[in-house]
Amino acid sequence: MLIILALAHAVFPKYFNWGEELQSLSLVNKEMMIIHTFFIAVGVFLMGVLCLTHTTELIETKLGKVISLGFGIFWTLRLIIQFFGYSSKLWKGKIFETSIHIVFSGLWLYLSGIFWWNYLL
Repeated sequence: MLIILALAHAVFPKYFNWGEELQSLSLVNKEMMIIHTFFIAVGVFLMGVLCLTHTTELIETKLGKVISLGFGIFWTLRLIIQFFGYSSKLWKGKIFETSIHIVFSGLWLYLSGIFWWNYLL
């Protein structure tokens, strides 16, 4: 799921019409938006690769537990931002946007839970 989520970032510029939308930003803000999105995607991709290639180590070692704690904190913060960082005006009363909000809220909750669960067990 994390690898798919990371790859989905590739459609952001076109889907969100960044070519036009970001024109009014200063060059530094425009580039920060694009570069930070790229590095978030890379980070999420690497989380996915780590989970696929080192599952046993994440589950059974002390270092794996600490990494899971970090991932749990990361995804819990992302879940909180889903509700308090974005205005509900972006999705309330809109069927597609509300559906996406619910799906991603569930995904952030799942990811938070799975990493906290691994850390605490």
